[in-house]
Amino acid sequence: MSATEASRSFAAVLDEVESGETIVVTRGGRRVAVIGPAPTAPGRMVKAFLARSAGKLDADFETDVAAAREAVDDEMRNLWPDA
Repeated sequence: MSATEASRSFAAVLDEVESGETIVVTRGGRRVAVIGPAPTAPGRMVKAFLARSAGKLDADFETDVAAAREAVDDEMRNLWPDA
């Protein structure tokens, strides 16, 4: 798909990507970008990493993680329901 076409129909591009398609964007006949589904990172993987790393990370990191957890709203929490 040309960059111009992708720009003009970006919502349709996102619809295709959301359904699992990967789009190659070209400019002047050269590949310049690939748009594909976002990788998932289950919350349980992050939680397991933090559990394995307990006591090995500096205090600032632990404070930052705690602050991030407090800042997450319900909508974001639903993205990682197993966290």
